[in-house]
Amino acid sequence: MDRVGRLGEADGVSAETGLVMTRESYPDAGRHWMVSLAVAGLAAAATTTAAQATGHFHWWAGFVLIPGALIAATGGPLLARGGGRAFAGYVVACLGALVFAVGALLMFGVFGRGWPLMVILPCLAVAGTYHWRLFHPLARGLHRTVSLLALAGALLLGGTLQLIRVGLVGVGAAGMWGAFLMLAGVIVLGNAVELTRHRMPYRLQAITLLVGPAVVAFLLGLRLLRGW
Repeated sequence: MDRVGRLGEADGVSAETGLVMTRESYPDAGRHWMVSLAVAGLAAAATTTAAQATGHFHWWAGFVLIPGALIAATGGPLLARGGGRAFAGYVVACLGALVFAVGALLMFGVFGRGWPLMVILPCLAVAGTYHWRLFHPLARGLHRTVSLLALAGALLLGGTLQLIRVGLVGVGAAGMWGAFLMLAGVIVLGNAVELTRHRMPYRLQAITLLVGPAVVAFLLGLRLLRGW
């Protein structure tokens, strides 16, 4: 009986130790939360101060700006923790940054001129995942294709929309849009060619699915570039 009692006590201690270890498996959580909230508060304060300094301060935009900062701050600790939670943290942080950007544009009263930022920021969020290395070559190739297309969309499409909005580029320049389509076709085709060096099942089908849209996009862009 004494031996059984000692074993029970040992099991109880080990169970308690397991609970303690589970609770303390992320000891830096408090510090990460404090840093994330501090950055969010600093960004909100700096934006508000800058808007007041320009004389175009709209106080009611704080109801969009501050929640956006808090949403982004929620994603910070998940990103810092890494592992499977990093993806969720990245999505939450990007969503919060987008809401924060809307609040900032409204606070400065320039949403009518800065709305192309709503195209640029989501594209940059997708492009920011480029260095994530997936295990399967096919998944890695498709992810790389989407990331590069998003980067091109942020720099070229979003930038061009902003130039059109301020009147530096004419919206009727069809050739410009044709060049974008051609670039998209080249990006997709380049990633299809890269897949040829991998030995994997369904390689031919995957390459065909990429080459088809790439050729169509390139020819359509060429048609636009030369004029209808």
